[in-house]
Amino acid sequence: MGVHDAPAWLLPAFARNVAEAGGTAPADEVRRTAEDLLERWTRPERHFHNLKHLVDVLARVDELDEEAHHPELVRLAAWYHGAVFDSAERKAYANKGGEDEAASAVLAREQLTELGVPEANAQRVAALVQALVRHAPDPHDIDCAVLCDADLAMLAAEPQRYKAYLHDVRSEYAHLPVEDYLRARVRILHKLLARPSLFVSPLAQPWEEPARQNVSAELQRIEKELARLDAQRAAQTADEDAPDASGTTTP
Repeated sequence: MGVHDAPAWLLPAFARNVAEAGGTAPADEVRRTAEDLLERWTRPERHFHNLKHLVDVLARVDELDEEAHHPELVRLAAWYHGAVFDSAERKAYANKGGEDEAASAVLAREQLTELGVPEANAQRVAALVQALVRHAPDPHDIDCAVLCDADLAMLAAEPQRYKAYLHDVRSEYAHLPVEDYLRARVRILHKLLARPSLFVSPLAQPWEEPARQNVSAELQRIEKELARLDAQRAAQTADEDAPDASGTTTP
């Protein structure tokens, strides 16, 4: 999905959220900022964290916005939460992934301030973006909970869509060796399953069980694959250590 494939409602929705947040910039300036964000979300290296993901997160926010105190700020945070992205190998997938929340938060604060959004609101959007580093919102901060839950909602997708999500995430990190990627993914899945709850906001609670089923099933598949790789490596090592016909081991 490229810039030209963006739903017709997307740019007007961004402009409306900026206005609701107190923005005073002219319409053409707001549009240029929205187009810059769309260009970021549609870069070719993005296979999952792309425009479709942005639209999905905004749609999930719509499902939860009855709980939000400032839904317009949550929506702006959704626009910015993955605006800065780099899946290069130097970023450890298991620890950070490609989304750079700190840089995205800085971009949000700078651009929204330039659009005339009051400093307090621009800073709040930046703080919501920054909170996605840990995905562990304060239960009393319902706006943060709504954003975090919307971002994790893909975990609760129906199985075929979850499978497509896994394919897209793997494509973003195709530069990582298979085993490195799988072991990083296992660490992420264990962290998710260790949480008392994946979702915090009340309206997102129905997503909890399907998400845990998807994550658990994925973990089982990966652990089986890693066991197979370990056994394959052990067999190869045994072959290399076995004596040849002359009674010496293979060098």
